[in-house]
Amino acid sequence: MDVITTVREMKAYVRAIHQRGETICLVPTMGYLHQGHLDLMRMGRNLADHLIISIFVNPTQFGTGEDLSVYPRDFQRDRRLSGDVGVECIFFPDVEEMYPPAYATYVNVEGMTESLCGRSRPTHFRGVTTVVAKLFNICDPDVSVFGQKDYQQLAVIRRMVEDLNMNVRVVAHPTVRETDGLAMSSRNKYLSGEQRQEALVLSRALNMARELVSSGEKAAERVRQAAIDMIASTPETVIDYVEIVHPDTLHCIDVIDDRAVMALAVKIGSTRLIDNIELRL
Repeated sequence: MDVITTVREMKAYVRAIHQRGETICLVPTMGYLHQGHLDLMRMGRNLADHLIISIFVNPTQFGTGEDLSVYPRDFQRDRRLSGDVGVECIFFPDVEEMYPPAYATYVNVEGMTESLCGRSRPTHFRGVTTVVAKLFNICDPDVSVFGQKDYQQLAVIRRMVEDLNMNVRVVAHPTVRETDGLAMSSRNKYLSGEQRQEALVLSRALNMARELVSSGEKAAERVRQAAIDMIASTPETVIDYVEIVHPDTLHCIDVIDDRAVMALAVKIGSTRLIDNIELRL
């Protein structure tokens, strides 16, 4: 497996692939891979001739006081795991390679990044869209796979790709969960054993909301409040948000008349977790 650390070498690598008339799938990651990442890669392996991943802990999507300095990293483990699922190349740049001293350009998607996670992390999505745009330009993929667990990120990237006429197809992979329902996340390692059990209230609240809607409840506020009450009754939980939104625009809705998404962010102790579920009548 190739490991490439510079933009120049990465561009040459993908240029050679495209000159042969072959296709590329890119799975962007921040490393510390878990089963969810690997499932994205397995999907990607079937979508193109070549599978590339990026491993880059992107500083521009972390706000002041967030966990950039302690974000988990283990490149040798990541290299072994990704090789086992068929990754052919890892793009592994350092911060200076992606953001040299004179760097001054950012990508901002308006109207979709101010709500949900954007309320408490106001610079987060500018960092996400900027680094993903750069990765698309550098790796020139035909297709790229993103996990549905980060639903707002997925929707924002799709909007960016359409608005900027990018030549990449964005494919969503369903949220990958532990056997007990907890959405897989690199941040789950921060949870103590007791907090790990308390975190299960997130998926329980989402499943309860889905059952309410499938039983005919259309009032978004009643469904939302039921989920809030369940989460708030669990020790060590601090709710950032629980919202029901349109699946494409991410605007909050009052009435669920077809399909919607419930998205939430909750702190368990000091660990912030996100999750979501699609609601259908």
